Amino acid sequence: MVRLDRIYTGGGDAGETSLGDGSRVSKLDPRIAAGGAVDETSCCLGLALAASPPANLAEIIKPLQQLLFDLGADLCVPLPAPGQKDLLPSRISPEHVARLEKLIDHFTDQLQPLSSFILPGGSQAAAFIHLARAVCRRAEVDALRLHQQHPLNPSLLIALNRLSDLLFVMARAANNNGLNDVLWQPGAGLPPAPSGNQ
Repeated sequence: MVRLDRIYTGGGDAGETSLGDGSRVSKLDPRIAAGGAVDETSCCLGLALAASPPANLAEIIKPLQQLLFDLGADLCVPLPAPGQKDLLPSRISPEHVARLEKLIDHFTDQLQPLSSFILPGGSQAAAFIHLARAVCRRAEVDALRLHQQHPLNPSLLIALNRLSDLLFVMARAANNNGLNDVLWQPGAGLPPAPSGNQ
């Protein structure tokens, strides 16, 4: 059980923070950047929940926020050296990836086929889920950048990739299964000129 008695400790005032194994790193460390992007993804999903999405989506968003906390924990606790005990009781596994893939297939089967790329928008809930998708893509890139320096759990990297795909189809589901998607119109990117003397 986690217990937080004080929110501020002063331990990070010099620009460092603690990882899950107790080691100290700069707040500019790639591991901190990746964890921050994962946290930001969850914040976006919180906005999506506050926008009152359809009940079937809310039922999935809530456990996805739990999953993102698990992803953050996996990032926060470095993998053990050979022969050492893992300090994290459980990590993201192939089972997590398989569950995400089943959800992607479930929503894809209900969506209108795409005839164009789509823009973030439509309903408020869909817009927030699209925002979560974009931030999740950044989290994946941050994690891959970290992985170049320090090996990560491979299932964690795959789960981030699948999660962004899931958020894409969930955003479309929030737009009446794609019927209310905002379609990209090539060449239509110049706003109209203002009228009058404005």
